[in-house]
Amino acid sequence: MSGEEEENAAELKIGDEFLKAKCLMNCEVSLILEHKYEQLQQMSDDPMNQVSQVFEKSLQYVKRFSRYKNPDAVRQVREILSRYQLAEFELCVLGNLCPETVEEAIAMVPSIKNRGRALDDEAIEKMLNDLSLIKRFE
Repeated sequence: MSGEEEENAAELKIGDEFLKAKCLMNCEVSLILEHKYEQLQQMSDDPMNQVSQVFEKSLQYVKRFSRYKNPDAVRQVREILSRYQLAEFELCVLGNLCPETVEEAIAMVPSIKNRGRALDDEAIEKMLNDLSLIKRFE
């Protein structure tokens, strides 16, 4: 991004390094940290000796704010959101915050309406309905 352009997440002007970066939803981070925690428990008689306070707090945070707990549900959420050609940033915001209405989704991620994609209100509503089905049956 040139020095003249101002960053604006609403228009997805967040810099190339962020647009190309792989983002993870809280639920994905939770699965990764839980797996690592289990590995540490198996490696030591006293797993708390292996786990830093930062690790423990991070795990608690992502578990608390993860909307999806089941690994299959986490995979399905990413698959559904990926169908809509969202930027990683947009995908993770929607996956983490789980808006219930089209208006909420647009308020949280305004760029889903103004990036030249074919995401009209019906497409956004279908995406949100698909996500709510996963949550309901998790």
